[in-house]
Parts: sequence; structure tokens; C-alpha cells
Amino acid sequence: MRNIVKTIDEIAQREPDRVVYDYLGQKNTYADLIKRANSWAALLKEKAPAKVPVMIWGGQTFDMLACFLGCVKSGHCYVPIADYSNAERIDLVREVSASPVLIAISDLPEVDLGDLTLLKPDDVPEEGTADEADYVKGDENFYIICTSGTTGKPKGVQISHDNLVSFVDWELKDFDLPDHPRFLAQAPYSFDLSVMSIYPALLSGGELVVLPHEVTENFAQLFKALPETDVNVWVSTPSFAQMCFLDRTFDADHHASLSHFLFCGEELPRKEVEMLKKRFPDSRIFNTYGPTEATVAVTQVEITPEILEKYDRLPIGYVKEDTEITIDLSQGDDGKSGEMIIAGPSVSKAYINNPEKTEEAFYQEDGVQHYRTGDVGYFDGDLLFYKGRIGFQIKFNGYRIELEEINFYMNQNPLVRHAVAAPIYKPDHTIKQLVAVVELNDGVSRKFDEGTITKQIRDGLTKDVMPYMIPQRYLYQDALPISQNGKVDIKAVIKEVNQA
Repeated sequence: MRNIVKTIDEIAQREPDRVVYDYLGQKNTYADLIKRANSWAALLKEKAPAKVPVMIWGGQTFDMLACFLGCVKSGHCYVPIADYSNAERIDLVREVSASPVLIAISDLPEVDLGDLTLLKPDDVPEEGTADEADYVKGDENFYIICTSGTTGKPKGVQISHDNLVSFVDWELKDFDLPDHPRFLAQAPYSFDLSVMSIYPALLSGGELVVLPHEVTENFAQLFKALPETDVNVWVSTPSFAQMCFLDRTFDADHHASLSHFLFCGEELPRKEVEMLKKRFPDSRIFNTYGPTEATVAVTQVEITPEILEKYDRLPIGYVKEDTEITIDLSQGDDGKSGEMIIAGPSVSKAYINNPEKTEEAFYQEDGVQHYRTGDVGYFDGDLLFYKGRIGFQIKFNGYRIELEEINFYMNQNPLVRHAVAAPIYKPDHTIKQLVAVVELNDGVSRKFDEGTITKQIRDGLTKDVMPYMIPQRYLYQDALPISQNGKVDIKAVIKEVNQA
């Protein structure tokens, strides 16, 4: 099995002047990447204890990518933290990963770093070398993605070098990508969808064309940058592509090179595919599925006119060759659907420093790692279909969100007796918005108006959860439904809100 880092080195040696990174017109070559990565590796070799995870705070700049490579060149896995997060996210990720080192590519918010070793781009030597013997390999962790958690604490998904090889080899083989592909790099690097662009690009002598978070969050900036974004392979959530439909130039006439759409992170609506086929009649559209715990994605299907004609709710794909998905029918109610269990070489070894959650989700059988997804699905022949979540985890705007994490923090607010985050579903089963349904503590409604209460709840959430997890609307009820065990009946709340 080839080594990822060594392969990138070899591409850079063969074609040092090939462009690898285009950040809004600012371009860097493979030679630039390896030089900077080696310098980061030299710094980490000196400053970081061997093999420890390294947290990296930043956006989608070139130095962020170089730092990722510098980590794995020096034997460290990296733990990305998006620089639009709140300061508390650093503490949470540190607690989960037990990382003693924080690299700040971007300016940090005010945060007490305690005994953390802090490194910045100015600390990096002008020249540095990396020792191939140090490169991350085999079952060693390559990166850790911190997901949402049910009790206010995220889970750190460990992805090894070999997990990543399994994923990248599949993407480069099964999607019939062009030579030296130019990938859209839009997903923030703390979101594992970004890996669908990063390593397939780097291992094929390709290029990453970046639409950074600060641009995609501003319509005026996005619609100025989008027509200049020349890519072959579009990687995003379906909801981001839907947003781009608002730009009249988002079509084949203005994006003549765009040959492939790769969607992951949330359900792909049929109407979106129909619109894409009108605007990009010759482009190929792939739907994919996979949890972070199985390295980005494990199924894919090209959505052809035949698929569109046959199925109302689109399939999530055929299982990749080295992987098996079985259906636990005990978790279903119709004899054919149930919890999807993924087994294969791209399945994570464990959640870092979390044996309890690891035991709940992962197990070994005949030497093969298995992961219980919590997703309900079924097969129609070899084609896999998704039905929803067993518990209260959702995908919204591509982000995996534990509703109970939002509930946990809302219920810490002194104004609140009970609160539930409820997804509002559209007819095509995708999520329109998150609504907070709130029962206030006695007397609160007499002291404050609803606008003031809403602001206080939102402000409280801002300190504790990611921005995409904050509900967009707030409904106040005299009492929330209570289940037989005396707890708030979350399913009943969600059902009532959607019926209303």
C-alpha cells in the first residue's frame, strides 16, 4: 500500500511548478507546498512531543494545507478547528484529543491556553527538512475530526493513514475523474467533506480551487467569486449547490470545464438533480453516503435519467468494493430496512479517549472493523437507500448535528424549564430549518418579552455550540409533552412542530 505523504512528495519532485492551490486567484505550486510543509515538519519535530495530536486553528488558506502536511510528515495527526468557531471550541477539542499543541494559522480569539504549546506561522523556519522515517503510515492516525456530541462534548473520530488510502483509492478509481482534476475546495477543513477534495486532488497531481467560508457566507462575495471559480470536480453538500442556483451564471455556459458533481453530507433532493441537469446537461452527478467514522463516504451512484425516472427518493449508492454494509433488521419496522452497519478498511479504529462511546458504536468481527451508523437504510438489489436516523442526529446544511447537544445547552439556560431543537422537514425529506420549542421557567414570561428571551437563549448557545447548530426560530409553549418515563417526549415535539 502506497504512502500518501511520500506520493505527494514524488508528484512535487516530478512537476514542481504545477499549481496545487488557488485561493481566490492567489496560486501556489507543489514545490511551494512541499517546501512549506517541510518547514512546518521541522518546527513540530523540535517543539511537539512525538506522535501527539496537533490542533490547528485556521481557515482555508494555503498555509493551513501546508501545516496539515507538516504534521503528518513529522509523525503527528492533525485536528482541524475552523477559525469561525467560538473560543470554547478550542477547550472542547483539547479535552477530547488531549493535544498539548495548538497551531494558530489565523488569529486566535481571547482564550486561556494554559500550558498549551502555541505555534504560529512566524515561528516556522525559512528552510526545513522532513525525515521520511517520521511520516504517518499504516494504522497511525492521519487526522482527527471532532463531531457533535450528545452531552455537550464532541467525539474525536480517528482516521488512520490506511483508512484514508482506502477512501482515496476508491474515489480516484470509481468516479472516472479527469486527469489532474481541479477540485472545488468549499467545505471548511474541520468538516470531513473537505477530504473528498483535498487528498484525491493531491494524489492525482490535481489542484484545489478554494471558495473560503467567509466568501460562501456572504452572497455578494460568493456571486462575485463563483463565476471565476474554474473547476472540473464540484464537491459540496446539496444545500450549497442549491444556494448557487441563485447565481444566473451557474450553468454550463459559464463553467464549461465542470464535468463532475460529487455530493455528500446530506440527502440529495430529486428536484436539485433535475435543475442541475437543465443547467449542466453534460455533467455527471454522483450521490454519495458515509459517516465521518468510515472516512467521508462508502457508497456512490451516478444519478442518471434512468435512476431519476425509477426512484422518487434517490438512492445513496453502491457500496465500495472493499467494504460491506449490512442491515440490522431488528432496528427497522418493515422487514427490509434497519440500521446500516459498515465493515471494512476505511472504518475508524475508535473515538479518541472515549472507550464508552467507542464500545457503543464499533466492534471487531473476524478481524474486520465494524461501525453501527445509527442510520436506517435498505437495499433494492445492490442499491442502498437511506430512510433517516434511529435517534436524534440529523444532517443540516451538510453538518452532522446531535439535536440532544443543542437541547443540553438550551436547558442550561436559567430562563428555560424544557427546550427541544426540532428540525422542520420539507416534502423531499431534507431539512428546511431548526426550530427551538421552549417551555419557560415559572414567571419568566412576565419579566421579559419574547424578543429579549430569544436573544438571551441565542446568546447562551453562541458560547457553547457551533453557529450552524443554533436554531433559526423560537416557539414558546406553556408545556412540552412528557413521555411515560417522565422526560420530555422529543419525538412528539418534532412531530407536532412539523404537523403545525
